[in-house]
Amino acid sequence: MKIEKVGFITPGDMGQAVAMQIKARGFTVCTALDKRSERSKKLAREAGLTDVGSIERLVTECDIVLSVMNPGSAVDFARDAASALRSTGRKILIADCNAVSPDTVHEIAGIIEKAGGRFLDGGIIGSPPRGTTKTNLYVSGPGATDLEQLAGPQLKVHVVSERIADASALKMCYGAINKGMQALWLDIMIAAQRLGVDGLLEQQLRQGRSELYDWAHGQFPVLTPKAYRWVPEMIEISKTLGTSGVTPKVFQGAADIYAFVAATPLGKETPENRDKSRTGKDVVRMLAEARAAGK
Repeated sequence: MKIEKVGFITPGDMGQAVAMQIKARGFTVCTALDKRSERSKKLAREAGLTDVGSIERLVTECDIVLSVMNPGSAVDFARDAASALRSTGRKILIADCNAVSPDTVHEIAGIIEKAGGRFLDGGIIGSPPRGTTKTNLYVSGPGATDLEQLAGPQLKVHVVSERIADASALKMCYGAINKGMQALWLDIMIAAQRLGVDGLLEQQLRQGRSELYDWAHGQFPVLTPKAYRWVPEMIEISKTLGTSGVTPKVFQGAADIYAFVAATPLGKETPENRDKSRTGKDVVRMLAEARAAGK
């Protein structure tokens, strides 16, 4: 399969950066901004993406559509894409690249394939590929090697297997370690602040866990505007673990932590407008104050 025109839903923080990398490789990159937020429209304009308006037009004009969005919206988009496939008669490739469980991936695959489309499973691991940052796109499913055409210096494409959901299983396990650890550190740091032992805890941690302490506090300012998206991701991870036969409760708790953060003023910011001078300790202090205020 030769890819020339790539569709993107939606150009958020990660989607915009990935779309820009693909565009830099010479592909025409389109999006559909009908009913999208002003933020999404602004990010699309900044990336130089071509707005075709509706999902129907996106399906009509593109060879492939990549879904990169809040995981809580992934199934709804699949239904919209399936409707567009039926109405246009197109049988293009839809690749779900969201942080969803294997069970959810199979649900999405069924929706797309019943509408006559072709489906691939993807999982993005890494930070948005801006500057010198490199990001990994893992893909699985029949003919997953087709997506290797999209690879570039900062977007590495790795074919996992020809089994649908293997890429998402990897994403779930990696996200569980990465974002689960951030949730654990954040919750404990807030508790230590409220208990009045944060200074003593830092002293103790710096004796043997200084690198982890610095890592966690370096993540806190970045995670707060993303917390609302991490809530459904934690729920998807809990589903993944439950299906694999281990307890889902740890990540149900992580979802609660991120839901709390998302409801605070810090959680209402966006990655673009957050205060870049805010430190990890500032974040902990502000969230501890929000907890004390019952917010």
